[in-house]
Amino acid sequence: MPPGGPAPAPAGSAVPVDPARAALAVLLIGPAGAGKTTVARHWADLRQVPTAHISLDDVREWVRSGFADPRSGWDERSEAQYRLARRTCGFAARNYLANGISCVLDDAVFPDRPAIGLGGWKRHVGPGLIPIVLLPGLEIVLERNAARSGTRRLADEEVAAIHGRMAGWYGSGLPIIDNSRLDVATTARMIDDAVARSLTTPPEW
Repeated sequence: MPPGGPAPAPAGSAVPVDPARAALAVLLIGPAGAGKTTVARHWADLRQVPTAHISLDDVREWVRSGFADPRSGWDERSEAQYRLARRTCGFAARNYLANGISCVLDDAVFPDRPAIGLGGWKRHVGPGLIPIVLLPGLEIVLERNAARSGTRRLADEEVAAIHGRMAGWYGSGLPIIDNSRLDVATTARMIDDAVARSLTTPPEW
């Protein structure tokens, strides 16, 4: 990893922090169809400091021949490729941070899979990583999934199962945004609010 790159752990402070200008690393968590990638891109585009968007799904799909298609189920190959993609995303995030560029990452992190959960992201990016959960209603994620194509479109049953497991984030202490009825711009503003709260009073995770 690049020296000096990890996101530093935020310290609670009475000094207000402007989330639009602070150099930081944010991880958007949510089920397929939560709008993570769309919101992350919008949020990164509007920040007042250089900000990169890193999507774990995009990095996973760098593998062409031998790609472990998520529609075929979760096995040793898909987990190995996931872990590799996460390490690659973490390396990129730390490299950007070491050069003064913030980043927003997105991934469908499950609260009931600690082996491939937040701990790995914290290890690869740094203790200052700010996780935020996007969790719209099931009908919304099903509608958005239906508009997808290729490896990004999942069976309705799998989408429903993933959405149900994501409910485990309630009570975790992480910021949760129900963006069922929010447009992208409003959701991005709520992310700013969540980041500001996390910078002032870091969540325990």
